Amino acid sequence: MIGRKLPAGFTALPTWAGWSRLPREARDTLFQLGVVAWTILPHTTHLAGWCTALATVLLFWRGWIAMANGPLPGRSAVIAVMVVAAGLTLLTERSLLGKEAGVSMLVVLLALKMLEMRGRRDALVVFFLGFFLALTQCLYSQSLLIGLSMAVSTWGLLTAQVLSSMPVGKPPLKRAAGIAARSVLLGLPLMVGLFLLFPRIGPLWGLPQDAVGRTGLSSSLRLGQMAEVANDDAIAFRIRFDSTAPPPSTLYFRGPVLSIFDGVEWRVLPIASPAQAKVELRLSGRPVDYDIILEPIRLPLLPLLEATPPRHDDQPLLPGWSAQLDGDLRWHTDRIVAERVRLSARAWPRFSHGPLTMDPVLGALTLLPEGSNPRSVQWAQDLLRQPQWAGASADTLAAELLRHIATESFSYTLAPGVYGRDAVDEFWFDRRAGFCEHFAVSFVLMMRAMGVPARVVTGYQGAEAPDADGWRVVRQSNAHAWAEYWMPGQGWRRADPTAAVAPERISASRSLVPRTGLVAGALQSMNPALAKDLRRMWESMDNRWNQWVMSYSRARQFDLLQELGVATPDWRDLVLVLLLMLSALALVAASWAWIDKRRTDPWMRLHARIRAHLQQLGVTSQPQDGPRTLAQRTRVALGARAESLAQSLETLDRLRYGPNGHHVPGSEWNQRFVQVCRALRKQQRSAPR
Repeated sequence: MIGRKLPAGFTALPTWAGWSRLPREARDTLFQLGVVAWTILPHTTHLAGWCTALATVLLFWRGWIAMANGPLPGRSAVIAVMVVAAGLTLLTERSLLGKEAGVSMLVVLLALKMLEMRGRRDALVVFFLGFFLALTQCLYSQSLLIGLSMAVSTWGLLTAQVLSSMPVGKPPLKRAAGIAARSVLLGLPLMVGLFLLFPRIGPLWGLPQDAVGRTGLSSSLRLGQMAEVANDDAIAFRIRFDSTAPPPSTLYFRGPVLSIFDGVEWRVLPIASPAQAKVELRLSGRPVDYDIILEPIRLPLLPLLEATPPRHDDQPLLPGWSAQLDGDLRWHTDRIVAERVRLSARAWPRFSHGPLTMDPVLGALTLLPEGSNPRSVQWAQDLLRQPQWAGASADTLAAELLRHIATESFSYTLAPGVYGRDAVDEFWFDRRAGFCEHFAVSFVLMMRAMGVPARVVTGYQGAEAPDADGWRVVRQSNAHAWAEYWMPGQGWRRADPTAAVAPERISASRSLVPRTGLVAGALQSMNPALAKDLRRMWESMDNRWNQWVMSYSRARQFDLLQELGVATPDWRDLVLVLLLMLSALALVAASWAWIDKRRTDPWMRLHARIRAHLQQLGVTSQPQDGPRTLAQRTRVALGARAESLAQSLETLDRLRYGPNGHHVPGSEWNQRFVQVCRALRKQQRSAPR
């Protein structure tokens, strides 16, 4: 800026001289702006673009004012921005009420309040708004990452609040942060006690769960849809087996069963009769017991391991829910699974199901839309006319289709491209590149063209290796589609054409690697093993957070009371134990306050000693006199011979009230002060009277 003249009304922005050399007001303001920006950051994923941009401009504007030591804007400018923000909120959210509109206005209010922060009262309003905005993050997500973000925001806001209560000198941020951390630690026992014992009162306790509708399962399917889902690396659910886990090739988690085909889209067959809802399940072999933690989905179903029958003790599979198994082995729920749920179940890897004789419903599953995929239909019918396949069973025809897929030049890919209306024709004869859905749909269409009832089943297949707690992660990238065909006397038979072209996908749960982001891709390219270990470690921590914190329910509260010796606990026992805990904490706090009241601030102790030494020298003083005032009184009372003592007191004044104030002097200053006082007293005693 040297040699340049700024226009009238503009102030030069000083160059950065280092954090510790900033004036205190600028430093504290910039720190508080950083905390506010951190608190707003998690909301940017769901805020309207204008709201994020406006908040950013307002915060940068306040930072520029702090650095340039310029004047704050007038009230009219703040009101104008507020009116514009309200108008934009009304335009985008169609209301000034509700969650989205409320959070948007809260973000703008917090940023605007920084622009009119002139006193401690304004700072307290900023702290209150900041704490409230941090709390609203729970309305969108309650993950471990959001919990850590809220902890940082709370610590930062408490640090800023501590700084606002220390108006003298320039206390270091480190000291204020330490006081804030100690305050949090002192309140930690109360927080833990309330979390463990405060009664969970029905739906009032709950908050919206994470990622509602993240699953890719749907009641309909178009070719290409499943490949889009498999590019999502998010967690669909976690599963843990009580004993030896079954082989990966048997880990099929059943979702929607698609039986209706209109030439373009496959859909679920509505249950129109009790016969369709009848469960015909034949189990054999040894069962496996497992626990499963399902993430929120957008369908009223549970994608459980095949085949999971109802419990024999007539207890609900999911307490508090109505879940029912239908004839297609789908577990229906009475409402959309919009929250994280955990349940225990038992499955039989060896099973058969479905009717043993032909019926009208099965007959409808041989139909195809007229004119749809004519080349594929003709190919299947020509195969059936060959002498070696005349009268062949459904098993034999299925085996021939799988052999054709395995021996011809088909390829398995996550990027099959866009297919036209006759997608099966294009896949089977032209491109021969597709994802699991292409192989399953083509297989089902061919079997129907040969008169065999067949349908598409969607869900998940496979799971990752267990973590330290035994939990196996199943991701959206494990989304899968396979086929079922019907055999007289045996029922429905599973056929997975993907195993014919990509056997490692089924036998080893080795799905294709989905697309990664920039940072994750860079880490993956540099050290794939490290990237995998870091992801598994983080997901294991997040799983423990979900189990120990987010899944802590009323039932677990009662289990805790039983462990404490309460035989049949209810909510009154919870309240009683909570009151006893609060009384104990209140007693501890009162004892602490009684002890702390008798503790003296080190500055006060030092001040009392200094006044006592000066009194012995004949220097009178008042309790409110600071070190600089005491130095002046010393010069007046003792003259030039006490100059060394006065300078020592002025040094103390700089330590107490200087830019780096609040530093109690060490033993060296104390020893020198006492030595000077003794020397002056000796001179006074030896002087002639």
